[in-house]
Amino acid sequence: MALLEICCYSVECAVTAQRHGADRIELCAAPKEGGLTPSFGVLKSARQAITIPVHPIIRPRGGDFCYTAGEFSAMLEDIALVRDLGFPGLVIGVLDEDGNIDLPRMRQVIRVARGMAVTFHRAFDMCQDPIQAFDTLAELGVARVLTSGQQSSAEKGLKLITELKAHSGVPIIMAGAGVRASNLELFLNAGVEELHSSAGKWIPSPMRYRNTGLSMSTDAEADEYSRYGVDGESVAVMKSLIERHHV
Repeated sequence: MALLEICCYSVECAVTAQRHGADRIELCAAPKEGGLTPSFGVLKSARQAITIPVHPIIRPRGGDFCYTAGEFSAMLEDIALVRDLGFPGLVIGVLDEDGNIDLPRMRQVIRVARGMAVTFHRAFDMCQDPIQAFDTLAELGVARVLTSGQQSSAEKGLKLITELKAHSGVPIIMAGAGVRASNLELFLNAGVEELHSSAGKWIPSPMRYRNTGLSMSTDAEADEYSRYGVDGESVAVMKSLIERHHV
């Protein structure tokens, strides 16, 4: 049966996802940056509150996946932290200047992770040669690759996803980006083993008083009175579709 991973940006989101049938959590911060490393407090709280597997993302900033020496050093420290906190896996992606998997750095990641399940995230979708990148990740022993098939959504990239799946049985291919109940059958019928969804919704802030003339964001258009959350009903519907497909 296909596995359902939900991308969560808080412990509350993770609790909701778990309650409604998620099989695994990718834990992140900063949804508008596409996911950054959660704080120590969030990591520790997640270990206490969540019983299904939680894989934190290791990403120090938004933007590209070619990191400075200082950024990468901090990433290794974060890997050691999530390892020592007892997380079973992590999510990461590191590229070189030419859009290839940064093999020397990824070898360091695997070494520091010490047996944790490593997911290579959608940095894969920015690689210039996906087949070569996939083979490199297989050589490294990466557990899975999260990909949209190098398109803006996994539905649009399903052709490459199926090609990668046919190319080799490892790493596991996990389809992500725009995966939802309305298109889930496409991936299930294609034999995709793992599915990644945010099942997200924006939740209005509970604040009654709002100083609308002032923003704490560098983005003047940002809505600071809404928060990203998981739609538990969406998770439950997707889980039900997966279970029915398996029967």
